[in-house]
Amino acid sequence: MQTIEIRTTQNVTIEYELATVKDRFFAYFIDWLIIGSFYTFLAVLLTATIGEFIYESGMSQMLFAFFLPIGLFVFYQLFSEILADGQSWGKKAMGIKVVRLDGKEPTLSDFLLRSVFHMVDTFTSFGIVAALLVSTSNKSQRLGDMTANTTVIKVKFSLRFRLEDILKINTLDDYEPAYPEVRQLSEQDMLLIKTIISRYRRHRNKAHQEVVNELVQNLSKQLDILEPPRDKIGFLKTLIRDYIVLTR
Repeated sequence: MQTIEIRTTQNVTIEYELATVKDRFFAYFIDWLIIGSFYTFLAVLLTATIGEFIYESGMSQMLFAFFLPIGLFVFYQLFSEILADGQSWGKKAMGIKVVRLDGKEPTLSDFLLRSVFHMVDTFTSFGIVAALLVSTSNKSQRLGDMTANTTVIKVKFSLRFRLEDILKINTLDDYEPAYPEVRQLSEQDMLLIKTIISRYRRHRNKAHQEVVNELVQNLSKQLDILEPPRDKIGFLKTLIRDYIVLTR
């Protein structure tokens, strides 16, 4: 398992698992199935309306058969990643997403660079260059990622606990959750809480303490807790425990 540490804008370092070549290939494959379906629909529509012009013009046939699907894919990648926070439908299905290495949110120009560079490291080499770069680079980056300072991480099934941790957690029959409102939160929220606790334990500095304090304040407001507990780490651990009991 290849991982990467990214320092957020709050000066907190979070460890992520990098998407593998297999993850990215299947996401790419799913995206092409979506584009293929749309292209087929568009082809039928254009053939029915301007079919004679297309078949009489050699240039139109080349445009129709080669440039149109590639153009559709580039625009699909660009707009889907912009609208879905770094995830095309294929990436969503595989549980991966695009992130910046400096911890900032990817911008329009970042997504544009990644999309355009598909022409270089994906289409011209049938994906061989992209696969080689992703599998051999330290940060699992293809050329598009290198130019945009991004990479692709796993976000699905990343909330993991050891088996003994799960077995120690009681059921609702013999355990009363302290914060039942925790159902409002998501698995990704739990992952963030777990990661911040882990990073705080490893790096007990002022920056991480401030992040813990801010996280507890925000969670207290979201869960309608009038007075944030003094034992902030204990509070966060209780939220994780309650969440597992209430949602498993």
